[in-house]
Amino acid sequence: MSRIGKLPITLPKGVEVSVAKSTVTVKGAKGTLTQAIDSAISVEVKDGTVTLARPTEQKRHKALHGLYRSLINNMVKGVSTGYRTEQELVGVGYRATVKGQILELTLGYSHNILFELPKEIKLATTAEKGKNPTIIMECADKQLIGMVAAKIRSMRKPEPYKGKGIKFVDEQLRRKAGKSAGK
Repeated sequence: MSRIGKLPITLPKGVEVSVAKSTVTVKGAKGTLTQAIDSAISVEVKDGTVTLARPTEQKRHKALHGLYRSLINNMVKGVSTGYRTEQELVGVGYRATVKGQILELTLGYSHNILFELPKEIKLATTAEKGKNPTIIMECADKQLIGMVAAKIRSMRKPEPYKGKGIKFVDEQLRRKAGKSAGK
């Protein structure tokens, strides 16, 4: 079984972690994030490191130990460097444009799709000639940016024959051969 929970989290310069009862708050250059923590797990901040401890060796406590360590580590990385996702629109006539916090997608349906993004996410689109349009999102919250990226991808998932749809830039798609020629 993994021992992720036992690893200490080193705090980069400019990042502050504070613990109040069962809430952990992380402040940094990119923003402030908070996370509620189960009362069984204790969090200690000392000399630029954060350590978590569990009361017993029960399976539940082990699982929570690793979970909260990973969540706090993601928060520390998010407020110091941030997270970035890039999605590519593959298909003839597929376009993406930004108007403030509203993403307008043209995905081959009879209508355009308007998608309002949370204010924490910074959004940009690129459309270069000869390349597929790209949606670029940046945010300090890994969970939020992941959920928004998954929601955008679900609007037109890549199909397995030609690969048309919305996919992540580094994503490898499983392709199918298609119908064979006549006998």
